[in-house]
Amino acid sequence: MAYTNIDDPSAFFQIALYTGNGGTLAITNDGNSDLQPDWIWIKRRDGAASHNSYDSSRGTGKHLAQNTTDAEQTYHGVTAFNSDGFTLSSGGDMNYNNGTFVGWQWKANGGTTATNNDGSTASTVQVNQDAGFSIITYTGTGSETTFGHGLGVAPEVIIAKKRGGAASWVVWFKAFNNSDGYLVLNATDKMEEATTIFTNTDPTSSVITLGSSSTVNQNTVTHLMYAFAPKQGYSKFGSYVGNSSTDGTFVYLGFKPRWLMIKSTQAGMYWDIIDSARSTSNVMDDYLTANTSDPQGTSATKKVDFLSNGFKLRSNNNINFSDHTFIYMAFAENPFTTSTGIPTTAR
Repeated sequence: MAYTNIDDPSAFFQIALYTGNGGTLAITNDGNSDLQPDWIWIKRRDGAASHNSYDSSRGTGKHLAQNTTDAEQTYHGVTAFNSDGFTLSSGGDMNYNNGTFVGWQWKANGGTTATNNDGSTASTVQVNQDAGFSIITYTGTGSETTFGHGLGVAPEVIIAKKRGGAASWVVWFKAFNNSDGYLVLNATDKMEEATTIFTNTDPTSSVITLGSSSTVNQNTVTHLMYAFAPKQGYSKFGSYVGNSSTDGTFVYLGFKPRWLMIKSTQAGMYWDIIDSARSTSNVMDDYLTANTSDPQGTSATKKVDFLSNGFKLRSNNNINFSDHTFIYMAFAENPFTTSTGIPTTAR
């Protein structure tokens, strides 16, 4: 039986490593497929600098920072979403001369959006159902309502951010097993519950229900959501329980990961991001943290092996504390078994 319909994950997700030049800079992707990115997440590696989020639904020059509560700014940065990459203007956070950077990129629908009326309130949606990724923009109502997401299946991860004012990035996971649970992407907070944010209603195959909180649904203010549904052999979102052992927990994904983000649901723990572009062989221990401006670090407490069918924790604390529940997002380098039944070899 074929395991995946996505034989080439680079058609939907790629990572670019580059060195800034302080001026105009075109970044070209080198995956097996050309990828025109629709969500670009950039982080400087060799120095402290904020994260940078741009997407083709909001357009070039519309900047948000994952590690802050700042409102959207019109800011130099991404000036073009190209057929095989993106172009940058001058800017220290993304293009400091001789600075080293990483750009994580997801494909949606080439910047083409549509009005979605599945919910009680209209949304503007750019969606790629094959990849399970939707970019949703909407104007808040100030009261509980539903917005369409366009995925055709229920999302398992939702990341929401107010554009028109200062507010935290809030994240919902199906793996919480809690309809109104959420984490804060720009903080180390534990999982909280608030029916005014994600309510007591799970997302459906057509809509996401939001409460009255101004963080996600302020009346007349613009907001943004990224929604993800898992795709076998390409993406998976879930949870695991740590065991505080260097022979740590193994998490089956069904693919060799390319990008992995981990967060404990308990307080005081960072959002750690590890990828196989920055760490090229096991053990993987070059990390960045989504909730800080810190440069890239290497840590004995944040070690993980990327295997052909999942990942295995290799540190006895931090991302593997005993009895901590951790949530994760993972995207593939290769499926474990292709659509023609060919297995992928491990590292």
